[in-house]
Amino acid sequence: MANRRMFLQTLAGLPWVGGFLAPKIAQAAPAKRDYLKELGVRPIINAAGTYTMLTGSLMAPEAVQAWLSATRVFVRLDELHDAVGKRIAELIGCEAAMVTAGAASALTLGTAACMTGTDPERIRRLPDTTGMKTEVIIQKSHRFSYDHAVRNCGIRFVEVETREELERAVSDNTVMMLFLNHADPVGQIKAAEFAELGKKHGIPTFIDCAADVPPVENLRKFTDMGFSLVTFSGGKGLLGPQSAGLLLGRKDLIQAARLNTCPHADTIGRGHKVNKEEMLAMLAAVEAYLKRDHKADWREWEKRVRLIADTVASIPGVSTEVWVPEIANHSPHLRVRWDTERVKVTVADAVRQLREGEPSIEVVPGAREFLTISVWMLQPGEAQIVARRLREILKKAAA
Repeated sequence: MANRRMFLQTLAGLPWVGGFLAPKIAQAAPAKRDYLKELGVRPIINAAGTYTMLTGSLMAPEAVQAWLSATRVFVRLDELHDAVGKRIAELIGCEAAMVTAGAASALTLGTAACMTGTDPERIRRLPDTTGMKTEVIIQKSHRFSYDHAVRNCGIRFVEVETREELERAVSDNTVMMLFLNHADPVGQIKAAEFAELGKKHGIPTFIDCAADVPPVENLRKFTDMGFSLVTFSGGKGLLGPQSAGLLLGRKDLIQAARLNTCPHADTIGRGHKVNKEEMLAMLAAVEAYLKRDHKADWREWEKRVRLIADTVASIPGVSTEVWVPEIANHSPHLRVRWDTERVKVTVADAVRQLREGEPSIEVVPGAREFLTISVWMLQPGEAQIVARRLREILKKAAA
């Protein structure tokens, strides 16, 4: 009871309430300190999405409660790892699972697992790969900045483009096949075929799905499809800790990944520490996410998009359209365009004004010809603020 009381008091004192449709919580005494204000760091309204540079998502209340409960006890870390992994695997419906220090951490640990298995001597030596298989097959269009987390293990990528090239590339030195789900539309070998080819040749397949919930079905889609390993970020759509992630898949590979990280000291993943707070918060986040009314979430996002679109629609020269990314951050976005001959402000300058104004607002980065707003990380009342601020900027430029 004391832990619950502490959780509610702490949560009420924070300037946010986690979740897409945040529950109303009774007001309590304000927090004793405003650390951000003391440090001169401005909080932002996140109309961009779950970008790491913007601290991902806000933890669900259930995850916060689990985190706080863990701060009051000591446990044996391996025992907790076992129990949390078993429970998450049961919830999602996969063979095995573990909590990692983010999706990038999972890429390193999963690769190491494929290379070392449970051999203690190989685990100790990595990234010295003497005597190990070192080639990872990847489609050329699937290369991405985070594949450095795979290269950390001392592997060499073998790039292919077609099924035929992939089959020719398979050799006695092939240790793994890597797939980036976000790049599925541009690669010639699609996800299901990639997983099938891995099974055909007896090679573990690993798919990076870091930002790929929603939809909720994705949590088990790719292990069901036949991928040996799958990773998701914990601090994006799952609303868990930003510094945590999930590695799902074959029991033997998860066991090997565990041996390649903390609390095992002489390992390539020793720095990938996951504490008890992150483990329990990640478990609670998965439980809460699976119980959510995802259709209600979607209706709320659509409502926010309409509100912003309607607010700016009456300005001459301004047009809007709803856009839903096919993969990654799969939720309704609003694209706002305007005729700069009639509304005399560039997209870049509008982005700057939103950022520098009060409150500071971040939109989807990389805007050039149009401005893109993501609404799924907005908290209650923030869609109205974004709509008002954007209208003020565009209306003033149109005067």
